[in-house]
Amino acid sequence: MGGFGYPKRREQPKKHEGEGSMASNKRLLVLPGDGIGPEVMGEVRRVIDWMDRRRAVSFDVEEDLVGGAAFDAHGTPLHDNTMARAHEVDAVLLGAVGGPKWDSLPFGQKPERGLLRLRKEMGLFANLRPALCFEALVEASSLKPEIVSGLDLMIVRELTGGVYFGEPRGIEELPDGERRGINTQVYTTEEIRRVAAVAFELARKRGSKLCSVEKANVMESGVLWREEVTKLHGEGYEDVELSHMYADNCAMQLVRYPKQFDVIVTDNLFGDMLSDEAAMLTGSLGMLPSASLGATDETGRRKALYEPVHGSAPDITGEGKANPLATLLSFAMALRYSFDLADDADLIERAVEKVLADGKRTGDIAGPGGQAISTEAMGSALIEELDRMAA
Repeated sequence: MGGFGYPKRREQPKKHEGEGSMASNKRLLVLPGDGIGPEVMGEVRRVIDWMDRRRAVSFDVEEDLVGGAAFDAHGTPLHDNTMARAHEVDAVLLGAVGGPKWDSLPFGQKPERGLLRLRKEMGLFANLRPALCFEALVEASSLKPEIVSGLDLMIVRELTGGVYFGEPRGIEELPDGERRGINTQVYTTEEIRRVAAVAFELARKRGSKLCSVEKANVMESGVLWREEVTKLHGEGYEDVELSHMYADNCAMQLVRYPKQFDVIVTDNLFGDMLSDEAAMLTGSLGMLPSASLGATDETGRRKALYEPVHGSAPDITGEGKANPLATLLSFAMALRYSFDLADDADLIERAVEKVLADGKRTGDIAGPGGQAISTEAMGSALIEELDRMAA
C-alpha cells in the first residue's frame, strides 16, 4: 500500500509499469448518489474506460445506490447489501447525496445518513482535503491573486469521532416546556493519535510542517488533543515542524495568509468548517476532491472512500452544467492512495492543469462573461489531453 504522500511539486509522469500488459483488475464500488452525482460520475467512467484502453489498467467496477436514490429504492439511505459490498472492494467512489426531495424525511433516514454510515462502519477516520489553487484559476478566487497563487495545502480532518458521533445526543423536553438539543464532543487518546499519525506522515512527504488545530483554551477535548499530538510528535516525528493554533485563529489565518500552512490536522467539527473555507480559496468547490481513509489491515490494505467536496447541486441537476473535475481528481486520489498508481494519478492531475490552462471552463469557473462548456465537453477535453500526454 502506498504512503500518504501528496507532493507539492509533482514530477512529470513516468511510463506506467503495467503499460503494454494487462494489470490485475482492481475492485471499485461506484455510488453516484443524487443530484449531479450521476452526471459527474459518468465522466469518471469514461476515464476508467480510457485507462483500460490506453494504460492497460483494468477495474472491476460495481455500481450501487446511496442517499436519496437508495431511500427511493429501498426505504433506507444505505442498504445493508451495499454496505457489505463497500467492505469487500478496494475503494469506494461516491458522487453526492441529498436534495430538497428528501428534506422532510426523519433525521435517521436523510440521504446524508448513508454517507455517515459508510464512514463509520468502514472506519474511515482520516479525511484528506487538498486545497490546491490551479494557476489558471487564480482569478476565480475571492482573494487577491498574490494571496492564493501557488496555494497548496492539505487539511486532515478526524472523521469518525467528536461532536458528530458523541453521546449523549438528542433533543429533550424540559419540565418547564423548553426543549434542549444535546451534542457531546468526545475524543479518546487513540482517536487523536491515529489521525495525527496520518497528518505527520503526510507532512513528512510534503513540506515537513504540521499545524494542529483545536480550542484548548476553552475545551477539555482540545487540551487532550494538543497534549496527545505533542506527545506523538516527540515519539518519532521530530523531523516535522509542529505548531498549534486555535480554530478561530486558523479560520482567520486561512483568509489572511493561507500559504503559511502545509498540512493542518484538526477534529471533526472544526475540520468540517475549515476545509470548506480553504476550498473557497481556490475559486470553486467544483474543483476539489477528498479522500477518507481507514487503518491499515494485516495485508497492508486500507478501506477508503473518495468523493468530491461539492454537494448534489439540485438547481443544475440534469442540465449538463456540473463540473466533473472534482470527482475526476477524487478518482486520481484513489489511484494514488488505494491502487499504488501514482504515475496515473499524476497524469490525470496534469491533464486537468493543462485543460484549465487552455481555457476550458464549466459554468462555476467560467467567470463573468466567460464561455462555459458542458459536463460532457469537459470530460471530452480531459480525455483528449490524456491521449496527447500518453502518446
